[in-house]
Amino acid sequence: MKGAILVVEDEQAIADLVRAYLKRDGFGVVWARSGEQALEELARHPVRLVVLDIGLPGIDGFEVCRRLRARTGVPILILSARDDEVDRVAGLEAGADDYVTKPFSPRELVARVKAILRRAGNGGEVAADGPLAAGDVELDRAARTVAVGGAPVELTGREFDLLAALLSHPGVVLSRDRLLELVWGGEFAGGTRTVDVHVAQLRAKLGRPDLVRTVRGAGYKVIA
Repeated sequence: MKGAILVVEDEQAIADLVRAYLKRDGFGVVWARSGEQALEELARHPVRLVVLDIGLPGIDGFEVCRRLRARTGVPILILSARDDEVDRVAGLEAGADDYVTKPFSPRELVARVKAILRRAGNGGEVAADGPLAAGDVELDRAARTVAVGGAPVELTGREFDLLAALLSHPGVVLSRDRLLELVWGGEFAGGTRTVDVHVAQLRAKLGRPDLVRTVRGAGYKVIA
């Protein structure tokens, strides 16, 4: 078994489809029909990733995402029929690592799950072994931890990989397309706007707004 995935989906047909493909690929699956049940199941089961619908009974998916992100760094993939840019951005700002719209390819969904878990585990280029630092911001790629002034800071998997990519190239301007390639593996439904959202979240969580500088028309760079 490759570990458990929490699927939060109130439509049984969709949940059954997602569960079938995840199980076929060797994952265990925990199913929750509502936001409230999702929070309860997460407290009971150690899961590696959450597949989260937005249109849930009771607490909606955006609020579930925010609550999950406040208590854990587990990766979150939103699976939603809402395909407007404002919804995708709202999902990312709530803490999601990826956003897939319905109707969807179950094989692509599983591929995205595996890609997120690879980045959260060994992370490829941006998560090689060895610490990185800029000023009092310290990142340990092997342990996947971040501290500011010695105090730990909780980041999502995407935020961690984005910070690692920037810290790996101190003083070098990385374009949004390059960061999208390094952190998201290339094309992403949210486009380069996704990078801007995650940079803003990084600045807020680190409390160091001047660490990641915007270079107008070019991209971002880290200033120690």
